[in-house]
This record gives sequence, structure tokens and C-alpha cells, in this order.
Amino acid sequence: MGTFSIRPVATSDEQADFLAVPAYVYRHDVRWVAPLESSIAKQFSEENSFFQYGKLQQFVAYQDEQPVGRIVAAINERLIEREKNSVGLMGFFECINEPSIGQALLDHATNWLRDQGMTLARGPIDLSTHNNCCFLADGFDSDPMVMMPYNPSYYLELMEANGWQKAKDAYAYDLPLDKPLPDSFERGYKISQRAGITFRTINLKGKAFEQDCRHIYELFTTAFSHNWSSSARTEAEFMEEAKDLQTLVDTDIFVIAEDPKKESENKMVGFFMALPDYNIALKHVKGKLNICGILKFLWHKRKIDQARVLAICTLPEYSRKMVALAVVYLGMKGGTEKNPPYKRSELSWVYEDNMRSRNIIENTGATIYKTYRIYEKALV
Repeated sequence: MGTFSIRPVATSDEQADFLAVPAYVYRHDVRWVAPLESSIAKQFSEENSFFQYGKLQQFVAYQDEQPVGRIVAAINERLIEREKNSVGLMGFFECINEPSIGQALLDHATNWLRDQGMTLARGPIDLSTHNNCCFLADGFDSDPMVMMPYNPSYYLELMEANGWQKAKDAYAYDLPLDKPLPDSFERGYKISQRAGITFRTINLKGKAFEQDCRHIYELFTTAFSHNWSSSARTEAEFMEEAKDLQTLVDTDIFVIAEDPKKESENKMVGFFMALPDYNIALKHVKGKLNICGILKFLWHKRKIDQARVLAICTLPEYSRKMVALAVVYLGMKGGTEKNPPYKRSELSWVYEDNMRSRNIIENTGATIYKTYRIYEKALV
């Protein structure tokens, strides 16, 4: 192993090196799907609203002047306020299989957090759990689906050797779509209909799209406000993220449940949110959505035959009206009856102790096929 050094990112050249690290680390890994460099770079621009309530420090590891590793230490004041605890975040970690370099990167991140007064480090979390988070801990024998993390297995060894301990696991479920759902889901749909619940797909144009997104934000915030390690998002932040996904939505697999009898303006009481597995196309883009990348994406997009279910969300008071079962039934029905149909779906990710969601997912016949992990390390 050649000599190495760890440098804080302070120049545009070092920022370019930071963005280039993953392509070097995964250059021989056939399963890795490169994230769009522009989307990663955007998170470190002054336009990112994170800098209104947080701060961070990027580090790059160099071996004989080749960037071979990176890490970010971050402080999210919203998370600290919510947990009433001085917890700092570690994220964007990538490193070649050289333990001494990985250890040095982790040490630089935790030392920075300690200097900022943090007493606990948690990660990997890229600024918040609304972004990329978790290390893949089991299930390395298949490609990651869209917006899901992927990493070499040796990352877990690096973390544990550095004194990090498991904080929480999350699961991804695999559901082949060659068989219908159990009858209980269709019965749930009929019960919801008799209770007066109506169902439709999301609107994707103009003011109707914006209104749907605002209502989804309200519902999402209500239903998931107590999620572990989650920090609040403003409506403006949520809307910005929604606009980034607007052109990617397949309305056949995005179902909204409404209660017309509800007195408030927002009659939305549940939704089933899924996306086509765009990783099948993005794998050929190699992180650069230039003209050539766009053409490759459009060509390979035609081959997408699987989808990822990102969220199944219903208000708790509508559980007896079987809204959760109903939206799952309609979402899966929409995916299997389209032409061509989706052949499989991934339902991800769900925390290991979220038994309400896990029970619904497991009742579909889905089985755990990947495990993800978030670690913590005491800094005192």
C-alpha cells in the first residue's frame, strides 16, 4: 500500500475528487449503479436548504494522489432538536479495501463531530434519512433497486473495527408478481369501498400535481413524524423533491385513497407510492446524464420490468376501513395489468421494529432478501 493522506474538501478540485471516488472504488463491481453526479453535487451547493439548519465537513482520502475514499461529517440541528441529544451524522462514505484508510476516514469524521460538541455519531446517513442512508449488510448477490444503497461487504468490518455498533436494521422485501395477492387484500379493498373510500391515481400536471403533493406531504408528515432518526422537512423542501421525481412516476403504481366525507380540505387518507426500477437504465448511464447518457437511459428504460414500493401510508384511524390493504391491492393490480406488466417488486425499506408495516408486507407473501444497517458510536 502506498502512502495516503486525508484532506478536508476546500477547493473545487477537491470537490471534483470527492465526487469521483465512487467510480474508482466500484470500478470492478458489476452490481454497482452510479448515482447521478449532479444530484450528489447539488447536496453540497449553497442552494441546499440543509445549510439553513446544519453544517458539514467533507473529507477525501488520497493514495499516491489518487482519490480513493471519502466521508462527510454533518450536524443536523433539526434532528438534535427532535431527539434532545447531541447526535452527529456520518455519510457519503466510500473507500477502497484498505482498512487503514477506512479507519482514518472514520476517525476524521468522528473527531470533527466531537470538536463540534457532539456526543454520539450515527450513520451512514447522508445529511438526513430522507436522503440515502444505511449500509447494505446482507443480500449482496443482486443489484440494488432505484434509490437504494449499495456497498462492499467490507464496510461493515471497517465500522465494527472502528468501534461502531449496530443501532438499527432495516429490511427490503422481494415479491414476485407471477401470483395474485392473498384474497384478504381484495376483501380489504371492497370493505374500503363500502366505507365510502374512493381511489385514484396521482395527478401529474400543473396545479393538480402541486395540490396532490401538498396533501401527500401533510399525510406523510402525520404518519411518519415519529420515525426513528427522522428530521422534519418543510413543505417547500418536500415540494422540491417531488418535482425532481415528477417525470419518473408511473401512475399505474401510485394510488391515492380519499375520504369524501372528511371535513378538512385534504381528503387524502392513504397512498401507495412506487417507482419503476430506473436503476436498470441508470446502470448504463454511469452517473452522467449528458446527451449520450440521456439517450442510453431512454433506450434501456424500455427494459424495466420491476418496481420498488417506497411507501405504504395510511392514517391510523382508517385501519378498520382496510385502507392499507386496499391501496396495496390496487397498486399491485396496476403493476401486473399494465402492458408489459411488472414481474417483481421490492418493498423497501422498513425498520426491523416497525411491525405494523412488516405485517402488511409479509401478508402479501413478500420475503426479506436484503438487510440494511445504521450504526452508532459514542464520542465521549
